[in-house]
Amino acid sequence: MERFPEQFCDQLRDLMSWRRDVRHFHADRPVDDAVLETVLEAIRLAPSVGLSEPWRIISVKSDAARKKALVNFEAANADALSGYSGERAQKYAGLKLSGMRDAPVQLAIFCDESTEKGAGLGAGTMPEARRYSVVSAVMNFWLAARAHGLGVGWVSIIDPKQLALDLRADEGWALVAYLCVGWPMEISQTPELEKAEWEKRDPLLAEVQER
Repeated sequence: MERFPEQFCDQLRDLMSWRRDVRHFHADRPVDDAVLETVLEAIRLAPSVGLSEPWRIISVKSDAARKKALVNFEAANADALSGYSGERAQKYAGLKLSGMRDAPVQLAIFCDESTEKGAGLGAGTMPEARRYSVVSAVMNFWLAARAHGLGVGWVSIIDPKQLALDLRADEGWALVAYLCVGWPMEISQTPELEKAEWEKRDPLLAEVQER
């Protein structure tokens, strides 16, 4: 197939447009296991350097594990707040930057940087390419989740090494993403940070440079 139909291309653009970082979830509405498994399958379709497939997933289910993750976020968030002052600090304090209290599904996505799969192809000069591969997998998951009506929130305000210890991740695993997943309270094409006037988007090609 040389190209997909125009209607499909439009729908794909719509899907990317409606993929938002979600912080508000219906806490009392669980995610069906079959739906979650279907969405997780999208990860297997992601590209990976050397076909290493370095993504490793820990489903954070127990109250104890979730509490440790939440405490981790709250400490990191307080530390981040201390780095701002004035109006910026006031605005930061008012942002909801995690759905960890409400999201019925929480996933810690790691990169296995010690994997032997792929025999190191493509990772010799850029070992970080393994983490980039995991990011690609996360985006596949995110788009598939949105297509099924789910919302996803990526929590990056977190101490990755401490979380790895708390979740007893294998040696050589590095945290890439902590994802909150569930049914969103609101669906919007506008990023929450834009609505909160924290930042605004640049024009599409503003940063393209020629050499």
